[in-house]
Amino acid sequence: MIKFDIITIFPDIFKSYFSESIIKRAQKKNLIKINIHNLRDYTNDKYHRVDDSPYGGGPGMVVRADVIYKAVKALTKLKSKNEKVKTVLFSPKGKKFDQKMAQRFSKLDKLIMICGRYEGVDERVTQYIADEEVSIGDYVLTGGEIPAMIVVDAVTRLISGVIALESLKEESFTPLKIKNSIKIQNSKLEINYEYPQYTRPETILINKKKRSVPPVLLSGNHKKIEEWRKKA
Repeated sequence: MIKFDIITIFPDIFKSYFSESIIKRAQKKNLIKINIHNLRDYTNDKYHRVDDSPYGGGPGMVVRADVIYKAVKALTKLKSKNEKVKTVLFSPKGKKFDQKMAQRFSKLDKLIMICGRYEGVDERVTQYIADEEVSIGDYVLTGGEIPAMIVVDAVTRLISGVIALESLKEESFTPLKIKNSIKIQNSKLEINYEYPQYTRPETILINKKKRSVPPVLLSGNHKKIEEWRKKA
């Protein structure tokens, strides 16, 4: 059995989809287990804030790394020695999700999925918390909830007992060498998520090490901040 742990600020989004058809039957057969975790449950303030404004300025809000870290630690603290666990963050700049990745995930014991929102997620989540970034396509969504549903669906179908083996053999989809079609820099689209985002707290402990916001973002020097963002 594989366990899917989904971290989100909108847990009710998943109720309908995971309560129907093949996904529902797979859960009833104990072939998969889906746990939805409200990120707000891991906050320390009475308002349950999970985001803050970005360092260095810019539009929107950024999801905080310290809250995500607390959630992931809670989900991995009881990990057994031989348990195969992976934590992924859904991001437009992540590695493209495909059938080969789905097959790799289907061999895990637990897959923890972090659903981003707003203007993005603090870059320290990518650097020090998630094992890898995953994208489902060359477009921008409002959050990581739909990608999480897609991954659960694609991975569940590959688990023994969910779908008849002959059905899987007859499927026409095979891994293809598809060129990366992202050419944002050559188009008229300018999307702000291309550079790393950071928000409060300025310094947090991740695996007993201090992880801080790049000093340039605290400088107040907008010219240097812009130069840093172009290089990042």
